[in-house]
Amino acid sequence: MSARVGVLGGTFDPIHCGHLAAATAARDALGLAPVLVIPSRIPPHRPIQPHVSAYHRFAMAALAVSGERDLVVSDDELCSEGPSYTATTLERLQSRGWTASQIFFITGADAFAEIATWKRYPEVLDLANFVVVSRPGHRIEELANRVPELAARLRSAADAADAAGKPFIYLLQAPTPDVSSTSIRERLRHRQPITGLVPPLVETHILQHRLYTAEQLHGQI
Repeated sequence: MSARVGVLGGTFDPIHCGHLAAATAARDALGLAPVLVIPSRIPPHRPIQPHVSAYHRFAMAALAVSGERDLVVSDDELCSEGPSYTATTLERLQSRGWTASQIFFITGADAFAEIATWKRYPEVLDLANFVVVSRPGHRIEELANRVPELAARLRSAADAADAAGKPFIYLLQAPTPDVSSTSIRERLRHRQPITGLVPPLVETHILQHRLYTAEQLHGQI
C-alpha cells in the first residue's frame, strides 16, 4: 500500500473547482498519493437526494480529475448498499490494508464544524487523520472555538510530516474558490454561465446532457 492515501468524499452534485482545490492542496501539503475522490451513493446528511443520478455524478468526478496528478475517482460508495457513511468507507479502506494513520480524510472547514452530527461521532475521528481545509467565510483559526472539545487533537498541516500512531486533525490554510454546488445548480436553473466554477470537461458534460435544468436529459438513467 502507498504510505499515505487521501480521501475526498461528497455528493458532488456537481463537483466543482472548490473540491479540486481542496484535494490538490491536501495532496501537496501532506504528500498524499493517491487521493481517492469518492462520490456518495446516498448522502445521509441531505433531506433531498441528489438532483442527478449517481452515474452522472461519477462521470463528472472522473472528468474533473482527468489530468490531475494522483487524483483518482472511486466507485467505492456507489457500489455499496445503503447510506454512504464516512466511518463505513474508512473501515473498508482499512480492510484493504491501510492503517488509520495512513488515511487522510479531506473536508472543508464549513463541513467539519458540523462533525458532531456525523454518524458514529466521535469514533469516526479514530478511523483516519482528518485534513480540514479553509473555506471562504470559515477561517481555520476559528475552528478550535467552534469545536472546543476537539482542541487537543488539532494540529497544523505542517506538523504532519511524521504522522503516525493515533490520528490527528490537521488544519490546512489554502486558497479555495468561493463556489458551491448549490450556487452552480441555481445558476444553471436560471440559464447563467458556470464557466470557471467547474472544470471545463465537467461544464461540457453538464451542458451536453442539460443537467440541472427543466429540460434535463437522462438525469436518472
